[in-house]
Amino acid sequence: MEIGQGELLLVDDIPTNLKMLFNYLKNLGFKVRIANNGKKAIEQIERTPPDLILLDVMMPDMDGFEVCRRLKANLQTKDIPVIFMTAKTETIDKVKGFEVGAVDYVTKPIQQEEVLARINTHLTIRYLQKSLQQKNQDLEAFAHSVAHDIKNPVNTIIGYTEILLEDLNTIVDKNSLELLKIINQAGENIVNITDALLSLASINQQKITLQAIDMGKIVEQVQIRLAKMIKDYQADITQPTQWPIAIGHASWVAEIWANYISNGLKYGGCPPHLTLGATFQENDFIRFWVHDNGPGLTTEQQQQLFTPFTRINQAKIEGYGLGLSIVQRIIEKCGGQVGVESQIDKGSTFYFTLPKSMTE
Repeated sequence: MEIGQGELLLVDDIPTNLKMLFNYLKNLGFKVRIANNGKKAIEQIERTPPDLILLDVMMPDMDGFEVCRRLKANLQTKDIPVIFMTAKTETIDKVKGFEVGAVDYVTKPIQQEEVLARINTHLTIRYLQKSLQQKNQDLEAFAHSVAHDIKNPVNTIIGYTEILLEDLNTIVDKNSLELLKIINQAGENIVNITDALLSLASINQQKITLQAIDMGKIVEQVQIRLAKMIKDYQADITQPTQWPIAIGHASWVAEIWANYISNGLKYGGCPPHLTLGATFQENDFIRFWVHDNGPGLTTEQQQQLFTPFTRINQAKIEGYGLGLSIVQRIIEKCGGQVGVESQIDKGSTFYFTLPKSMTE
């Protein structure tokens, strides 16, 4: 990024400071705006966000720390880099500046070459961040398009193999039928993977509103959805009669339960016994969990579970990977955490946390 590219906002209550910096940066080719107090600065920033803010710490009514704190609490302005200008040289003041979200600071009296170097550094970093975000968005859009394009021909393959299996059931030999079943199952697997990729892209792009959710209703609907699978595995599922109210996004949370329960059915005991529950935590969060009676996981296997596109090197549990990475993305968007606790021969407990509803 070349010198002089970018729009700057200077915030200081001392006119001479503003004039000196304004003239210096303007002559270098920057587009420069000014504000002489915190309130005016916030109004300007929210109306027309600059690329970078040079913010004085000591100002009447609203100091620089409070201005920065408010900017970082606003989704529209939180990513704008803020450089503090301060006469304070105490370490505690510098630390406070970083704690409220500043990226750097310069001390007064301002040295022009120093402030220019810091401005250019952080404008370059911001430019690279935006470029990376755009490339990620382009990559997700491409993956979304490819996944859609893959599903159509694969669904055709699945449809025709199902027809062949039905029409040829009494005509061809057993080995040929088995091959057709393998083709059909491979097609189903491809569709499941592409659906997972589409879900992953949707989670990254979609903006949602978090609200109180009826966890009991969500779990009930998921079990209805998985009824055939539950019956096929002859599973026993126990759960609370009442669920606490959490904050989240209902359709996403349903996907988490569907993933955890279906994994418990496939990789639990024979037959699987699943226990569903919820535990209040001290930090105003609720931990929701599914415990199975499976063989358990090693520490190394647990560490790999929520990593996208990795599979545990063990045939019985290789299907965990992508689904659990989706679970992790969902919960991160909702402000919670995911995890697993497991011991060999003692089963596994998969959990996720959500903020509890304060109106409960």
